[in-house]
Amino acid sequence: MQIYANLTIRQKHIIWAWAFLALPVLFYGIIRFYPTGNAFLISFQDWNLLGKRTWTGWDNYIKLWNDPVFWKVFKNTFAYLLIGTPISLFLSFLIAYHLDKLRFMHGFLRMLYFLPFMTSAVAMAWVWRWFYQGVPIGLFNNMLASIGIPQIEFLNSTTNALPAVLAPAVWAGLGFQVIIFMAGLRAIPTSYYEAAKIDGVGWFTILTQITIPLLRPTIVFIVVFSSIGFLRIFDHVFNMTTNNPGGPLNATKPLVLMIYDTAFNGFDMGYASAQTVVLFLILLVVSLIQLRLLRSD
Repeated sequence: MQIYANLTIRQKHIIWAWAFLALPVLFYGIIRFYPTGNAFLISFQDWNLLGKRTWTGWDNYIKLWNDPVFWKVFKNTFAYLLIGTPISLFLSFLIAYHLDKLRFMHGFLRMLYFLPFMTSAVAMAWVWRWFYQGVPIGLFNNMLASIGIPQIEFLNSTTNALPAVLAPAVWAGLGFQVIIFMAGLRAIPTSYYEAAKIDGVGWFTILTQITIPLLRPTIVFIVVFSSIGFLRIFDHVFNMTTNNPGGPLNATKPLVLMIYDTAFNGFDMGYASAQTVVLFLILLVVSLIQLRLLRSD
């Protein structure tokens, strides 16, 4: 107590700050850093959850490099990222931009857009799966049949399955991005727009020279958040392709689903951990590249 009494006010503040942070930091370290470090360790081992762990070195990574299924899954994962992120970014900004100017039923419409984000991904996946079924069950194929168009194999086609799974994933996350974009639009001072109107500047110039540049921090957040979501896509794929997980010829199988299948169906935790490490590195590299490219000058 004498030592504490001799400390300065600043030192006492630091001690109390760390005292209050100790429990959350410890909790976060146990549930986040320990499993991450353990996954790196298991990736160099052979383990089936029941037996002993045996050290195998780089064997799991060599197996991963020579696995054609992995490269197919790797391609699918980046397809979700490169298609889903731009589409969701464009649609969410377009909706938020026009919704921000709307005053009639503004709150109700904003709630409708945000509702899918609050809905269970499993429930939405099964509803969309029903939409994609063939005649006479599926909604979309019944609509096509009513106007004389042959039915489409949405989930049983190697070319249509991935876009069919991606569509509800984009739709589900759209509401959150719209809300974030609207918050960013509301944060822009109205004085900029008033000055532009006085100078007779057109709407397109206002959009490209004022709105979008001032929304850069919001865009960076949404791009990084959305990219991580598409790289980790699982719920929609798993529930929409339960009869054939990953779709026909693994056409829709992402890396997270491959990890799940390897770990809990194949009981190969070492190989699954190696895939997890690869996913972690992909998320890290993609996030750093996006932050580097989109950062403010």
